[in-house]
Amino acid sequence: MWTNTLDSLLTHLIRQGDLKITFPDGSTRRYGDGRGRAVAITLHDEALPRKIVMSPDLAVGEGYMDERLTIEDDDLYGFLHLAISNVARQGQPWFRKPLETGRHVMRYLNQFNPVKRARANAAHHYDLSGELYDLFLDDDRQYSCAYFARPDMTLDEAQEAKKHHIAGKLLIEPGMRVLDIGCGWGGMGLTLARDYGAEVTGVTLSNEQHAMANERAETAGVADKAKFHLMDYRQVEGQFDRIVSVGMFEHVGVPHYEEYFRTVNERLTPEGIALIHTIGRADPPGTTSPWITKYIFPGGYVPALSETARAIETQDLYTTDVEVWRLHYAETLKHWHERFVSNIDRARELYDERFCRMWRYYLLACELTFRLNKQVVFQFQLSPRQDAVPLTRDYLYRDSEDALQHAAE
Repeated sequence: MWTNTLDSLLTHLIRQGDLKITFPDGSTRRYGDGRGRAVAITLHDEALPRKIVMSPDLAVGEGYMDERLTIEDDDLYGFLHLAISNVARQGQPWFRKPLETGRHVMRYLNQFNPVKRARANAAHHYDLSGELYDLFLDDDRQYSCAYFARPDMTLDEAQEAKKHHIAGKLLIEPGMRVLDIGCGWGGMGLTLARDYGAEVTGVTLSNEQHAMANERAETAGVADKAKFHLMDYRQVEGQFDRIVSVGMFEHVGVPHYEEYFRTVNERLTPEGIALIHTIGRADPPGTTSPWITKYIFPGGYVPALSETARAIETQDLYTTDVEVWRLHYAETLKHWHERFVSNIDRARELYDERFCRMWRYYLLACELTFRLNKQVVFQFQLSPRQDAVPLTRDYLYRDSEDALQHAAE
């Protein structure tokens, strides 16, 4: 029964490309129009057809991790490219739509992130071995989308360009008080303190990030200007001239959007500027992949522009600019995957083969989602004052050559 149901699902979904599946009973079936590079997978577990029908993302990801689903020549990129591109075109068949509706209804519960739960969610991902991140990130440990202002940029150059592009939008001046919400390992805050003379307060929920960020501030000689705290953004007090948040809004959760932007508004001075950098979806509000929720980012969610804008509109803030980055994150993830694979033997020593399969699946699935399925990056520039920033974007690009030169140095 479940083999036939899975066959119906795949017949609906896979209409382009060439997918061959060997089922647990040894039978084989092909899907697609037969064009392009052939991809062959084998299901080794009799329970997999049922699990894939019920939750394709979770079952396929787990099956690959546990080697209950294998791909000929381990062509993970080819398989995910074929699967994601077809799902993006076809959507779900009628018999899966009630399950998808249920997931949408439950997303508010899954994304309810009070302080205690938010801390546990952060620890799940960001308190992994610090050496793991050295295997694939740039030297500054920027774990968010880089800005490829030139296509030939290295990863390190593109991450530097990202930080200076954001600094330009913040119109930073020496002595300004800056709150960095979700400061990571301190790279953004250190740049603003060292290169722009800002007084930075960073907050994170990760013990590993907190310790490293302060250690880096000491090493860089800016510990008096850049201070990082282990605390939730909702616990911060005082006001700041600028607020920056890079790659943290994805962890806020839909039930807390208004609370988040209310906090931003309350922490900004009347003339202040905030820059919120987040992964986003270029289609209506949706849900998070169950596999991503379980194994990578519990409590996480990629917001639609509409639901983010709606939350901003409830606060006394002007949206002074929204910039959309399209393929920058795909290129970033491509660099991360290449670096991870080149260091995979060390990753196996730190963890095991199952973890390496999980991490490769994560990086490649995310890259291809940005390339093929309406995922982007939003940068929201916000202020209580309508005239807090210049009326055109010219101010960002007058000095763009200087910023790119800075990134290359």
